[in-house]
Amino acid sequence: MSNIIAIVGRPNVGKSTLYNRLTETRKAIVDDYSGVTRDRHYGMAEWVDKSFTVVDTGGYVAHSEDVFEAAIREQVLIAIEEATVILFMVDVTTGITDLDDEIAKLLRRSKKPVFVVVNKVDNHARLNEANVFYSLGLGDLYSISSMTGSGTGELLDEVIKHFKEDIQQENALPKYAIVGRPNVGKSSLINALIGTQRNIVTPIAGTTRDSIHIHYKQYGQEFMLIDTAGLRKKTKVKENIEFYSVMRTIKALEEADVVILMVDAAEGLESQDVNIFHLAEKNKKGIVILVNKWDLVEKDHKTAKAFEEQIRQKIAPFTDVPIVFTSVVEKQRILKSIEVAAQVYENKCKKIPTSKLNDVLLPIIESYPPPAIKGKYVKIKYITQINAASPMFAFFCNLPQYIKEPYKRFIENKLRENFDFKGVPIQIYFRQK
Repeated sequence: MSNIIAIVGRPNVGKSTLYNRLTETRKAIVDDYSGVTRDRHYGMAEWVDKSFTVVDTGGYVAHSEDVFEAAIREQVLIAIEEATVILFMVDVTTGITDLDDEIAKLLRRSKKPVFVVVNKVDNHARLNEANVFYSLGLGDLYSISSMTGSGTGELLDEVIKHFKEDIQQENALPKYAIVGRPNVGKSSLINALIGTQRNIVTPIAGTTRDSIHIHYKQYGQEFMLIDTAGLRKKTKVKENIEFYSVMRTIKALEEADVVILMVDAAEGLESQDVNIFHLAEKNKKGIVILVNKWDLVEKDHKTAKAFEEQIRQKIAPFTDVPIVFTSVVEKQRILKSIEVAAQVYENKCKKIPTSKLNDVLLPIIESYPPPAIKGKYVKIKYITQINAASPMFAFFCNLPQYIKEPYKRFIENKLRENFDFKGVPIQIYFRQK
């Protein structure tokens, strides 16, 4: 199951800084261009062997004073519904504001674990001042400085205690999630695939109750479709659609084996699509890119090739991904997209015998050994595939610390050339032998 931490709070309390610290990026640096911060506010983080997704809600607030409170309120409601744990961030230098009170009111009614995170606590005087936030009635306080990182370790130690354990679902069918921005054609694709027979599967224990699982069985294929276009509780969430769809997408993506990322042919791969792609890659999911509405694009004999090139540039360095051009309305290549997803799923589960790995790769490595460093030569002795949910390989050698990124990429390319891993991220480890 997916674990999602949502950081909520009013503007300028330091949500983006904390997000950057947790995800170890500088991606959410707030630029002056509109739209830059908006679609960058979710990423993967890890703490004590647990991976989770962090969502910084601040990036989704419309930038005008009068809608601030409404937008923040909506995001808190969505976070309460979709997140595993909520971090409510406040600022010790301003004390409790009316907006903090409003947010606290919503959170007090929620059933989710809420952590009050008091930011900018960087000296003893401020540590005492932080105590005022106990009056919010939300339990323990966690004083941190998101600039320096002090206090974040203790906070995360507590947060991960509230994570849901991975539930191995008894349903062994492959799971495909269809994701993409709103209005790209997700619902139409699902309807085209299954026609009217929407066989809505009762939620299996541990699956989210609100993404719909559809059992598909025809044309020799059988799998579960995870429909993110599914139910929206309109009563609770008015129109904060972008933030909502991001939370939904993350949940579906973490549940799936293969992610089918739908892109609008007229708009191409946009930054939010690229984010979803990298999140799927980091989560070690199989990926298929589906370019929809291809019937509406003016074409010459070069178009598809050129379009494919543009996509591969944007998703680099992991470019060994199938791209299928479809028109859901015209029912073009819909089955093809499912066949490709099935192939990617097979690639993800593929196990290569150790003898075959060594027979194929050792001669290549002998011809192109890792470059010597400080006169020391790296000798790779043998290779084996590690038993895991996605392809992982261990290369045993004498000096693993001397193998650099370019050689790792060379090895990955050779693995891909000799064994079909299209659409699947590969992990490679060099270990001491």
